[in-house]
Amino acid sequence: MNMFHVVLYQPEIPPNTGNVMRLCANTGCRLHLIEPLGFAYDNSKLRRAGLDYGDWKSIRIHPSMTAFLGTVTCPRVFTVSTHNTTIYTRPRYQVHDAFVFGPETRGLPAALRDSVSESQRITLPMRPNNRSLNLSNAVSAVVFEAWRQLEFSGAASPSD
Repeated sequence: MNMFHVVLYQPEIPPNTGNVMRLCANTGCRLHLIEPLGFAYDNSKLRRAGLDYGDWKSIRIHPSMTAFLGTVTCPRVFTVSTHNTTIYTRPRYQVHDAFVFGPETRGLPAALRDSVSESQRITLPMRPNNRSLNLSNAVSAVVFEAWRQLEFSGAASPSD
């Protein structure tokens, strides 16, 4: 069962995407990549960061955000951006919610970022005058908070 949908909109840096692949494999999330990608999908840096977690069949590549929304059923879509104002710990997440993250150098386009209700435009707090967090770190914070709210459903027990 896929816990959540992690959507990387036009990712640019292979190691970040590889790290997110590993995160998704370990948390039961499905990873979606929205084209164009800033790297070849078989990039060695992507594979190295993803290590043996590259279950390539569970990663879906979509030609556009519209294509993603037309083929994937999710109860809600959350956009994640430094321009948003709802702190990521405030919403009550549900299984199969989708989290959309923008490209590393430019973030989500305003039209995409603002295409969801204000309560679904989430952000991670940072100290003043800082630009952004690393993409894979931001994905990790959001996924683990959402999973925590669901009491880490599906996780191995500590004795396993």
